[in-house]
Amino acid sequence: MALMYLLTQWTDPHHPHLITHILAGNRLHTRTAAKEEHIHKKILCSVCSESCAPGYRKVIDREKQICCFECVPCSEGEYSNTTGAKDCMKCPEDQWPSEKKDECLPRVIEFLSYYDPLGIALSSISILFTIITALVLGIFIKYRDTPMVKANNRNLSYTLLISLMLSFFCILIFIGHPGTVTCLLRQSAFGIIFSIAVSSVLAKTVTVVIAFSATNPTSKLRKWVGSRVSCYLVLLCTSGEVLMCTIWLLSSTPFPEYDTQSVTGKMLLRCNEGSTIAFYSVIGYMGFLAFSSFIVAFLVRKVPDSFNEAQHITFSMLVFCSVWVSFIPAYLSVKGKYMVAVEIFAILTSSAGLLGCIFIPKCYIILFRPDLNKREQLTGKQYPKNTA
Repeated sequence: MALMYLLTQWTDPHHPHLITHILAGNRLHTRTAAKEEHIHKKILCSVCSESCAPGYRKVIDREKQICCFECVPCSEGEYSNTTGAKDCMKCPEDQWPSEKKDECLPRVIEFLSYYDPLGIALSSISILFTIITALVLGIFIKYRDTPMVKANNRNLSYTLLISLMLSFFCILIFIGHPGTVTCLLRQSAFGIIFSIAVSSVLAKTVTVVIAFSATNPTSKLRKWVGSRVSCYLVLLCTSGEVLMCTIWLLSSTPFPEYDTQSVTGKMLLRCNEGSTIAFYSVIGYMGFLAFSSFIVAFLVRKVPDSFNEAQHITFSMLVFCSVWVSFIPAYLSVKGKYMVAVEIFAILTSSAGLLGCIFIPKCYIILFRPDLNKREQLTGKQYPKNTA
């Protein structure tokens, strides 16, 4: 009956606004329902999720209500400094997020400093060995006219000791704030100085071979005794290293750079060597010279005691080669200041091996056993004393 009444009223010309009232009522009902649904959703959201704090971002949970989300911590290297952030932002290259990831802080700059305990230890050892080498050089100069010093080629001994002293001293270039000049000089200076040292050892070995062969009247090497072949050999071998370093510096100059990728939260200040191939070529050339010295000294290691320096050279080159063979995997397995420390340790160990194996036994005889520092002892000819 109500439906019939409404239909009748709908068509009654005396009630023209009735349809308007009905439609308005429907719209009011619709708005009320939408408002109730919004309030319902708001209640659900407040129960489902809390607002994400700074350092987090919102991730929608699709298995729940549309307004439900999870708060996920920002990824490594990102941060958020607002509440309810939908996305995290990346920090600038020279900054890193705080522990709460709600702000960016300056990165810690790391390099092998003189104030670092490791830097203090390495620089102190370097200075100590520099002083020891200078003392050994002073001993050889003071006793330069004794048979022990004369028999081992004084000029080569002086050259080797000076180059070892410079090798110990050049370690100080590797420590401290890397700059344009230090990055340019340290590897090339080390390579050239060390090549002089190894070339001197090679020349000493060749001198032993010539001296031993000269005892044979039919030997063709007798004419080379007393010649400057050892000096020419040092110059020739060193010039090869100088040429390689010159090409390296001109074609791919080393430079300082910041490394922000290797260590989390830190910025490593290091020297970019420019060309990895050139760097390992310089190291490899020194290894070639050392291996050549080892082979020659090993072949003549059983010469008479008057030429026993060959045994010392053999052992020193064995130590040298062992250190630098183990250097490469150790160098590649570390980052930052520890890469520099590994190279410094290799320089210290190999240089100390040369100093200890070749010169310390001679210094012992010169200072504490002068009775052995005689021509008769060195030539192996013992003359009986007069009994009259």
